Amino acid sequence: MRFTTLISAVNLAQHLADDDWIVLDCRHDLAAPAAGRDAYDQGHIPGAQFANLDRDLSSAKVGRDGVFRGRHPLPERAAFIATLRRWGISDSTQVVAYDAHGGVYAARLWWMLRWVGHEAVAVLDGGLPAWQAQHFGLSTSEAEAAPGNLSERPPLAHTVDVGTVLANLSSQTRTVLDARAPDRFRGENETLDPVGGHIPGAKNRFFKDNLQTDGRFKPGHTLHEEFSPLVSDPAKAISQCGSGVTACHNLLALEIAGLHGAALYPGSWSEWCADPARPVATGQ
Repeated sequence: MRFTTLISAVNLAQHLADDDWIVLDCRHDLAAPAAGRDAYDQGHIPGAQFANLDRDLSSAKVGRDGVFRGRHPLPERAAFIATLRRWGISDSTQVVAYDAHGGVYAARLWWMLRWVGHEAVAVLDGGLPAWQAQHFGLSTSEAEAAPGNLSERPPLAHTVDVGTVLANLSSQTRTVLDARAPDRFRGENETLDPVGGHIPGAKNRFFKDNLQTDGRFKPGHTLHEEFSPLVSDPAKAISQCGSGVTACHNLLALEIAGLHGAALYPGSWSEWCADPARPVATGQ
């Protein structure tokens, strides 16, 4: 059995010693980039390796052409596959990603594995708090794995670039979903967004609305009911946020809801607002 969206703490514990399972700790703090690694060193799920958002799941903010690409641009596919192989991932590997933040960083890794064609990847539902709630232990030992031989396959997840989003302002053929908090969407949080507001025509779906009070994802039927009024055709939806990270949380929620095919705009708001020629909307 392959896990392709979510996995429970109990299910993970049952497979933790399996040779073809790899667990990755994705904890991070945007305000304190070293906090994720520090938390990993203090205690992590046994056997888990650490995945760094800035180093492993992103690339340089400025491209070779000198153009700013956003705060967390995607790495080259070949470079990311090399990272996955270093973690011991092969074509048959079941990957489990977790964090302690409702799955927001783990979802980025989940989406990226699908982006390189690997389907057997799941997010630990409820993250590290759910693991500890079951009284499962932690380890402080540095985990290692023998190199994997993951092959590059056709993508299971897709992206759009800033040109596509810009053209959509006129065509209005696609729905843009913004995963940021409502105050950021409205342009009222100058601390996180020096240029406040959102892409004109975008709809707001705060990623935390995908979760129950215990930090686990809402059931698929509930997510379907909540997303359907926002997304009439998921294959024509574009998910974005501040820098292409929390947008993946909405993409995971859409997948759980059975609404397949939405694309990621990796540059997201950080890339969009870097060019003053691009229009900005505020308010609701």
